[in-house]
Order: sequence, then C-alpha cells, then structure tokens
Amino acid sequence: MKWQVTKEESGLMLREYLKERKGFSRRIIKAVKFEPGCLMVNNEFATVRKVIQTGDTVEVKFPKEHRGTFMKAEPLDLDIVYEDNDILVINKPAGIASIPSIHHKTGTLANGILHHYEKKQLDFTVHIVTRLDRDTSGLILISKHRLSHSILAIEQKKGAIERRYQAIVSGHLTEKNGTIVAPIARNPNSIIERMVAPEGKRSVTHYQVLKETTTDSLVHIKLETGRTHQIRVHFAYLGHPLLGDELYGGEVERIKRQALHCVSLSFTHPITKKHYTFTSDLSPDMKKILQTK
Repeated sequence: MKWQVTKEESGLMLREYLKERKGFSRRIIKAVKFEPGCLMVNNEFATVRKVIQTGDTVEVKFPKEHRGTFMKAEPLDLDIVYEDNDILVINKPAGIASIPSIHHKTGTLANGILHHYEKKQLDFTVHIVTRLDRDTSGLILISKHRLSHSILAIEQKKGAIERRYQAIVSGHLTEKNGTIVAPIARNPNSIIERMVAPEGKRSVTHYQVLKETTTDSLVHIKLETGRTHQIRVHFAYLGHPLLGDELYGGEVERIKRQALHCVSLSFTHPITKKHYTFTSDLSPDMKKILQTK
C-alpha cells in the first residue's frame, strides 16, 4: 500500500503516521516489523522512527498471511456485489458456510473467495467481517487484507457497521413495531443452541412487520447487539419462530432453512472513508412463500 505525505502530516514519525492517520494497530505494525514485511519511504527501507516530510511516498508491504488447514481454493460461483483493492461485498446464498470447519471442510464461501483471489494473482487469505450462518442468505462483508480487517473489526465493535435483515416468522405479532430486549446465553444442554436467560448477555432486536399472510409475517429487523442466533432466539422467545428454523421450533414443511436474509449493509470504507450502503433483494425461496399465501 502506498500513500503520499501531506503538508498536515509532515514532521510525524512513521509510527505515528501509520497509527493516527492510516488506522494501523500496534499489532499490525509489529507484524510488518518482525515478520517478513517492510516499511519504505521514498523507495528506501525505513524504521518506525523515521520522520516523514511533505511529498514523501510511504509504502507498506504486508507479510504473507497464514491460511488455515481447510483454507483451500475451490471454484465457486460468487455473486460479487462490490469489489476494490481492500474489500469485497458478496451476496451469499443459503446452504453455504462462511468459513471451513471440521463439519464443512469444502464448498465454503471462503474457499470460493480464495479461488477468486488466485485467479487475480492476489496472495491474500480471507477475513470475513460480517459472518452469516450457513443457512442465512444475503450480504456479507469481507476484508481483503489485515489492515482493512483491523479497521472494520473496530468499527463493528463500535456498532458502526449496520446490517438489516428480513425474516418470515410464524403467526402474527401483536405489536407491529417493537423492540425485543431479552438477554441471550448458551443453552447448557447444547454446544450450538442459544436461549433467553437472566444470566445471558444484553441482546436488543428492533423490528417492523412489513407484510402479513394468512399464517405468517414478513419482518424487517435491525440489530442493536450481535449475539449468536440473536434473531432466531428472540422471535422464538416471542412464540413466533422463523419458518424453517428447526433448531428453534420453526415449521420446516415450506422451506428447508431459516427464512432469514441480510437485505442491507452500511459501513464506512476502511481506507477511503467513503460511506457505502448496499442492498439485496429477498431470496427466491422466501419470496415464493410470500407469493403463495
């Protein structure tokens, strides 16, 4: 990555410039220093104590990143909504895990992204910022390199990355606009399932009913917190589980996965600082349910 030093940045040490102006964390600077990366000013190797001047060209070469055991490139038909040098936004179909695991070693979104990188001769690993469950569809944000990932991870912790969802839940909610405030904890009898429990972490879900059919409701959702399975747990807690969500008591006859889709993703670009909002149409299997009732 390269930048040209401005008049306002002149006189800073390279360490200060990278941290204060470019968002480098101490960990990333340390990795560049002690792993096989490098810092350069005007095409000459430099230390973090180098004082930079107006017009200087600063270049950072990141060390090669380690890829996990199951991170192997595989061809996958990716629905890429947006791509630049720093990030990817992909519309993920249901039924595909975000990253490989012992249960899903191949065919994951990450495997497909690695293949996409290799076709472009990019020596990156995959940094997924906004992970979706395997059976949740919709927009997902990926960082291409460790700097954009570090910056976006901080933004996510601050709640500055906004995701909105639509779900089809069983029945009709009494309140058509509402907020669910109910703490979520791990179910002690399961390694996967979560539950509402007094000892759980604070969990807040805002919703609005968009449409009602004879038996179901299409709900627009904004998360204030981001707990595992939060949407699924909260609506099951209200007695209106998501259609297809067998784990939390949803009907599975009309759809074979939880009827949940990330329809909107808003964030500030980690490098350019431009604000982006991307949207995605409801998935075909969810549309079909709404059209047949």
